[in-house]
Amino acid sequence: MGHIFDFKDAGSYDAWFDQNKNRYCLELEIKLLLDLLSPKNGQRILDIGCGTGISIEPLLNKGLNLTGIDPSLYMLDIASKKFGDKVALHRGPAEDLPFDDNEFDSAFFFTSLEFTERPGKAIEEACRVAKDTLVICVLNRYAPLSLFRRIKGFFVPTIYTHAHFFSILELKHILHAILGKVPVKWRTTLQFPFVRGKIPAFIENFKIIQKSFFGTFIAMKIKPVPTFRTRPMTLKIKNQKAYNPATGLATRMR
Repeated sequence: MGHIFDFKDAGSYDAWFDQNKNRYCLELEIKLLLDLLSPKNGQRILDIGCGTGISIEPLLNKGLNLTGIDPSLYMLDIASKKFGDKVALHRGPAEDLPFDDNEFDSAFFFTSLEFTERPGKAIEEACRVAKDTLVICVLNRYAPLSLFRRIKGFFVPTIYTHAHFFSILELKHILHAILGKVPVKWRTTLQFPFVRGKIPAFIENFKIIQKSFFGTFIAMKIKPVPTFRTRPMTLKIKNQKAYNPATGLATRMR
């Protein structure tokens, strides 16, 4: 199941994004997510590892049927207070989604795959429940900011101590192992994490810049191959009854 956010983590999660520098990063990440997800009115969309709903908020009021799932009861409690009945929230792990095959049009991970115990299994489940689009957003192992966070984690434990950072090639390898050589589209953002302002934000929007292998945030889009969960069927075998001749029949005389 991986790392589950506790009460302390949940309480500080939204507060972390309220800081100006982190809000700036979030806005760039959300913009890239929406560009690749391309949500359309009436679609059923699943946020896997939705947490407090940071990545669901931009999808509200777009005419979408929204569902979120997360293993942390504390994170879901905050999300529930935010959204009420606007979003269907479920508690559960990404590796075993409690949904039917192809139940959603699209699904996405937003910096949640890093905290799963079996990311390959989580992706496989996402492909099972999403019929049209899967977008995977993760933190880039080779980005300068990620390197800084990983080094810092050796000395001061943070939430990133529990995270597995991915590379573009590693993520593609996992996807191809599950789905075969399906087309994969990817882009990155937050190329300049230590600089903020209108000019860096403007530069971040160029697609040629977003093809950098060193952006802090990777967003990867695939079209899942239709898959179905199979379970072994139980066969009931009845023992044949011994044959007893009916009474009243003539018997052969010896």
